[in-house]
Amino acid sequence: MTTNIDFTAITARQQATWSEGDFNVVAWGVMPASEAIVAAVDVHAGERVLDVACGSGNAALVAARRNADVTGIDYVPALIERAKARAQAEGTKIDFRVGDAQQLPFPAGSFDAVVSVFGVMFAPDQQRAARELLGVTRSGGRIGLMNWMPEDFGGDLFRTHGKYLPPPAGLAPPGRWGTESAVRELFGDSASLSFERFTFFQHFRSEAHAFETFRKYFGPTVKVLASLDPSRHAEFEGELLDVFRRYNRAKDGSAAIESCCMRVLATKI
Repeated sequence: MTTNIDFTAITARQQATWSEGDFNVVAWGVMPASEAIVAAVDVHAGERVLDVACGSGNAALVAARRNADVTGIDYVPALIERAKARAQAEGTKIDFRVGDAQQLPFPAGSFDAVVSVFGVMFAPDQQRAARELLGVTRSGGRIGLMNWMPEDFGGDLFRTHGKYLPPPAGLAPPGRWGTESAVRELFGDSASLSFERFTFFQHFRSEAHAFETFRKYFGPTVKVLASLDPSRHAEFEGELLDVFRRYNRAKDGSAAIESCCMRVLATKI
Protein backbone atom coordinates (compact mmCIF):
# COMPACT_ATOMS: atom_id res chain seq x y z
CA MET A 1 0.00 0.00 0.00
CA THR A 2 1.48 3.34 -1.04
CA THR A 3 1.76 6.36 1.23
CA ASN A 4 0.92 9.06 -1.32
CA ILE A 5 -2.74 8.19 -1.84
CA ASP A 6 -5.08 11.17 -2.26
CA PHE A 7 -7.72 10.06 0.23
CA THR A 8 -9.68 13.30 -0.18
CA ALA A 9 -10.13 12.78 -3.92
CA ILE A 10 -11.00 9.11 -3.46
CA THR A 11 -13.56 9.95 -0.79
CA ALA A 12 -15.23 12.43 -3.13
CA ARG A 13 -15.30 9.81 -5.87
CA GLN A 14 -16.84 7.26 -3.52
CA GLN A 15 -19.41 9.76 -2.30
CA ALA A 16 -20.49 10.32 -5.89
CA THR A 17 -20.73 6.57 -6.48
CA TRP A 18 -22.90 5.88 -3.44
CA SER A 19 -25.09 8.85 -4.40
CA GLU A 20 -26.09 7.03 -7.61
CA GLY A 21 -29.29 5.00 -7.71
CA ASP A 22 -31.15 4.70 -4.40
CA PHE A 23 -29.26 2.64 -1.86
CA ASN A 24 -32.26 2.67 0.47
CA VAL A 25 -33.91 0.05 -1.75
CA VAL A 26 -30.89 -2.25 -1.44
CA ALA A 27 -30.61 -1.50 2.30
CA TRP A 28 -33.95 -3.21 2.95
CA GLY A 29 -32.25 -6.51 2.20
CA VAL A 30 -29.51 -6.10 4.79
CA MET A 31 -31.76 -5.11 7.68
CA PRO A 32 -31.14 -8.49 9.41
CA ALA A 33 -27.48 -7.54 9.78
CA SER A 34 -28.44 -4.24 11.44
CA GLU A 35 -30.81 -5.97 13.85
CA ALA A 36 -28.14 -8.53 14.71
CA ILE A 37 -25.35 -6.04 15.40
CA VAL A 38 -27.51 -3.85 17.65
CA ALA A 39 -28.48 -6.97 19.60
CA ALA A 40 -24.86 -8.17 19.78
CA VAL A 41 -23.68 -4.80 21.09
CA ASP A 42 -26.55 -5.01 23.58
CA VAL A 43 -27.77 -1.45 23.23
CA HIS A 44 -29.65 -0.29 26.34
CA ALA A 45 -32.31 2.38 26.73
CA GLY A 46 -30.77 5.78 27.41
CA GLU A 47 -27.36 4.92 25.97
CA ARG A 48 -25.67 7.20 23.47
CA VAL A 49 -25.32 5.32 20.19
CA LEU A 50 -23.66 6.32 16.91
CA ASP A 51 -24.37 4.65 13.55
CA VAL A 52 -21.36 5.37 11.29
CA ALA A 53 -21.90 5.43 7.51
CA CYS A 54 -25.54 4.90 8.39
CA GLY A 55 -26.96 5.07 4.86
CA SER A 56 -30.71 5.44 5.10
CA GLY A 57 -30.66 4.64 8.81
CA ASN A 58 -31.15 0.89 9.28
CA ALA A 59 -29.04 0.33 12.40
CA ALA A 60 -29.89 3.75 13.84
CA LEU A 61 -33.60 2.95 13.65
CA VAL A 62 -33.08 -0.44 15.31
CA ALA A 63 -31.14 1.18 18.15
CA ALA A 64 -33.76 3.92 18.56
CA ARG A 65 -36.47 1.27 19.00
CA ARG A 66 -34.57 0.31 22.16
CA ASN A 67 -35.05 3.89 23.39
CA ALA A 68 -31.39 4.76 23.02
CA ASP A 69 -30.24 8.30 22.19
CA VAL A 70 -29.11 7.77 18.62
CA THR A 71 -27.02 9.71 16.11
CA GLY A 72 -26.45 8.66 12.50
CA ILE A 73 -23.85 10.03 10.10
CA ASP A 74 -23.28 9.45 6.38
CA TYR A 75 -21.58 11.38 3.60
CA VAL A 76 -24.46 11.03 1.11
CA PRO A 77 -26.96 13.86 1.74
CA ALA A 78 -29.83 12.10 -0.05
CA LEU A 79 -29.48 9.07 2.21
CA ILE A 80 -29.51 11.27 5.31
CA GLU A 81 -32.73 12.86 4.08
CA ARG A 82 -34.22 9.41 3.56
CA ALA A 83 -33.10 8.39 7.06
CA LYS A 84 -34.78 11.46 8.54
CA ALA A 85 -38.01 10.63 6.72
CA ARG A 86 -37.94 7.05 8.00
CA ALA A 87 -37.36 8.22 11.57
CA GLN A 88 -40.19 10.74 11.30
CA ALA A 89 -42.51 8.04 9.98
CA GLU A 90 -41.72 5.92 13.04
CA GLY A 91 -42.14 8.85 15.40
CA THR A 92 -38.52 8.47 16.47
CA LYS A 93 -36.07 11.26 17.28
CA ILE A 94 -32.65 10.51 15.77
CA ASP A 95 -29.91 13.06 15.11
CA PHE A 96 -29.06 12.34 11.48
CA ARG A 97 -26.35 14.46 9.93
CA VAL A 98 -24.07 14.58 6.89
CA GLY A 99 -20.45 13.71 7.67
CA ASP A 100 -17.46 11.52 6.95
CA ALA A 101 -16.46 8.37 8.87
CA GLN A 102 -12.85 9.52 8.51
CA GLN A 103 -13.55 12.76 10.38
CA LEU A 104 -16.31 12.26 12.91
CA PRO A 105 -17.50 15.63 14.30
CA PHE A 106 -17.90 14.55 17.93
CA PRO A 107 -15.83 15.04 21.08
CA ALA A 108 -13.75 12.16 22.37
CA GLY A 109 -15.71 9.56 24.28
CA SER A 110 -19.13 10.85 23.18
CA PHE A 111 -20.80 7.46 22.75
CA ASP A 112 -21.47 4.33 24.77
CA ALA A 113 -21.82 2.25 21.62
CA VAL A 114 -20.81 2.73 17.98
CA VAL A 115 -22.05 0.54 15.15
CA SER A 116 -21.50 0.35 11.40
CA VAL A 117 -23.11 -2.08 8.98
CA PHE A 118 -21.24 -2.45 5.68
CA GLY A 119 -20.30 1.19 6.07
CA VAL A 120 -17.02 2.22 7.66
CA MET A 121 -15.28 -0.62 5.82
CA PHE A 122 -15.50 1.46 2.62
CA ALA A 123 -13.64 4.47 4.06
CA PRO A 124 -10.49 4.91 1.90
CA ASP A 125 -8.21 5.74 4.85
CA GLN A 126 -8.81 2.64 6.92
CA GLN A 127 -6.41 3.45 9.74
CA ARG A 128 -7.88 6.89 10.22
CA ALA A 129 -11.42 5.49 10.19
CA ALA A 130 -10.48 2.98 12.89
CA ARG A 131 -8.98 5.76 15.00
CA GLU A 132 -12.16 7.79 14.62
CA LEU A 133 -14.34 4.87 15.77
CA LEU A 134 -12.17 4.41 18.83
CA GLY A 135 -11.91 8.13 19.52
CA VAL A 136 -15.64 8.80 19.80
CA THR A 137 -16.26 5.70 21.95
CA ARG A 138 -15.96 6.09 25.71
CA SER A 139 -13.59 3.92 27.70
CA GLY A 140 -15.36 0.60 28.23
CA GLY A 141 -17.77 1.38 25.40
CA ARG A 142 -18.61 -1.07 22.62
CA ILE A 143 -18.09 -1.03 18.87
CA GLY A 144 -20.03 -3.40 16.62
CA LEU A 145 -19.31 -3.87 12.91
CA MET A 146 -20.74 -5.98 10.12
CA ASN A 147 -18.18 -6.28 7.33
CA TRP A 148 -18.18 -8.13 4.04
CA MET A 149 -15.38 -10.69 3.86
CA PRO A 150 -12.99 -11.13 0.92
CA GLU A 151 -14.69 -14.43 0.15
CA ASP A 152 -18.41 -15.34 -0.11
CA PHE A 153 -21.14 -13.10 -1.53
CA GLY A 154 -19.76 -9.67 -0.63
CA GLY A 155 -16.28 -10.44 -1.88
CA ASP A 156 -17.54 -11.85 -5.17
CA LEU A 157 -19.95 -8.95 -5.64
CA PHE A 158 -17.28 -6.27 -5.27
CA ARG A 159 -14.64 -8.19 -7.20
CA THR A 160 -17.06 -8.33 -10.12
CA HIS A 161 -17.50 -4.56 -9.96
CA GLY A 162 -13.76 -3.97 -9.54
CA LYS A 163 -12.98 -6.05 -12.62
CA TYR A 164 -14.82 -3.52 -14.78
CA LEU A 165 -14.07 -0.36 -12.78
CA PRO A 166 -10.80 -0.95 -10.92
CA PRO A 167 -10.24 0.83 -7.58
CA PRO A 168 -7.44 3.40 -7.24
CA ALA A 169 -3.95 1.91 -7.26
CA GLY A 170 -2.51 1.19 -3.83
CA LEU A 171 -5.81 1.46 -1.95
CA ALA A 172 -6.42 -1.26 0.63
CA PRO A 173 -9.52 -3.27 -0.32
CA PRO A 174 -12.66 -2.82 1.81
CA GLY A 175 -12.77 -6.59 2.34
CA ARG A 176 -9.71 -6.21 4.57
CA TRP A 177 -12.19 -5.23 7.32
CA GLY A 178 -13.67 -8.71 6.96
CA THR A 179 -10.49 -10.43 8.15
CA GLU A 180 -9.51 -10.91 11.78
CA SER A 181 -5.83 -10.13 11.24
CA ALA A 182 -6.49 -6.77 9.58
CA VAL A 183 -9.03 -5.62 12.16
CA ARG A 184 -6.61 -6.50 14.94
CA GLU A 185 -3.98 -4.45 13.15
CA LEU A 186 -6.36 -1.51 12.70
CA PHE A 187 -7.49 -1.40 16.34
CA GLY A 188 -4.16 -2.38 17.85
CA ASP A 189 -4.14 -2.66 21.63
CA SER A 190 -6.90 -0.07 22.08
CA ALA A 191 -9.73 -2.63 22.23
CA SER A 192 -10.50 -6.21 23.10
CA LEU A 193 -11.94 -7.95 20.05
CA SER A 194 -14.09 -10.91 19.12
CA PHE A 195 -15.08 -12.21 15.69
CA GLU A 196 -17.91 -14.36 14.41
CA ARG A 197 -19.18 -15.32 10.98
CA PHE A 198 -22.77 -14.13 10.50
CA THR A 199 -25.12 -15.34 7.77
CA PHE A 200 -28.38 -13.80 6.61
CA PHE A 201 -30.41 -13.90 3.41
CA GLN A 202 -31.44 -11.19 0.98
CA HIS A 203 -34.79 -12.04 -0.59
CA PHE A 204 -35.96 -11.23 -4.12
CA ARG A 205 -38.75 -12.46 -6.37
CA SER A 206 -36.19 -14.10 -8.66
CA GLU A 207 -32.51 -13.97 -9.59
CA ALA A 208 -33.48 -11.58 -12.38
CA HIS A 209 -35.26 -9.37 -9.83
CA ALA A 210 -32.12 -9.31 -7.66
CA PHE A 211 -30.06 -8.29 -10.66
CA GLU A 212 -32.54 -5.58 -11.72
CA THR A 213 -32.65 -4.19 -8.18
CA PHE A 214 -28.87 -3.75 -8.12
CA ARG A 215 -28.77 -2.47 -11.69
CA LYS A 216 -31.26 0.30 -10.90
CA TYR A 217 -30.51 1.17 -7.29
CA PHE A 218 -27.02 0.05 -6.20
CA GLY A 219 -24.60 2.94 -6.70
CA PRO A 220 -21.52 0.87 -7.63
CA THR A 221 -23.49 -1.06 -10.27
CA VAL A 222 -24.94 2.13 -11.72
CA LYS A 223 -21.44 3.64 -11.80
CA VAL A 224 -19.87 0.66 -13.57
CA LEU A 225 -22.54 0.66 -16.26
CA ALA A 226 -22.12 4.41 -16.76
CA SER A 227 -18.36 4.00 -17.15
CA LEU A 228 -18.44 1.09 -19.60
CA ASP A 229 -18.79 1.20 -23.35
CA PRO A 230 -22.30 -0.11 -24.09
CA SER A 231 -20.76 -3.00 -25.97
CA ARG A 232 -19.50 -4.38 -22.62
CA HIS A 233 -22.74 -4.01 -20.67
CA ALA A 234 -23.94 -7.53 -21.44
CA GLU A 235 -20.62 -9.01 -20.30
CA PHE A 236 -20.70 -7.22 -16.94
CA GLU A 237 -24.41 -7.86 -16.41
CA GLY A 238 -23.92 -11.55 -17.12
CA GLU A 239 -21.17 -11.84 -14.53
CA LEU A 240 -23.21 -9.95 -11.95
CA LEU A 241 -26.24 -12.17 -12.53
CA ASP A 242 -23.97 -15.19 -12.09
CA VAL A 243 -23.02 -13.94 -8.61
CA PHE A 244 -26.68 -13.97 -7.61
CA ARG A 245 -27.12 -17.43 -9.11
CA ARG A 246 -24.17 -18.87 -7.17
CA TYR A 247 -25.48 -17.67 -3.82
CA ASN A 248 -29.19 -18.29 -4.36
CA ARG A 249 -30.40 -20.96 -1.94
CA ALA A 250 -34.11 -20.83 -2.87
CA LYS A 251 -35.65 -23.82 -4.62
CA ASP A 252 -38.97 -22.32 -5.68
CA GLY A 253 -37.91 -19.88 -8.39
CA SER A 254 -37.45 -16.97 -5.99
CA ALA A 255 -34.05 -15.81 -4.76
CA ALA A 256 -32.69 -16.14 -1.23
CA ILE A 257 -29.16 -14.81 -1.53
CA GLU A 258 -26.90 -16.27 1.16
CA SER A 259 -24.93 -13.33 2.53
CA CYS A 260 -22.09 -14.17 4.91
CA CYS A 261 -20.15 -11.46 6.70
CA MET A 262 -17.78 -10.90 9.60
CA ARG A 263 -19.29 -9.67 12.86
CA VAL A 264 -16.73 -7.69 14.84
CA LEU A 265 -17.32 -6.76 18.47
CA ALA A 266 -14.84 -4.49 20.24
CA THR A 267 -14.68 -3.10 23.74
CA LYS A 268 -12.54 0.01 24.06
CA ILE A 269 -9.81 -0.36 26.65
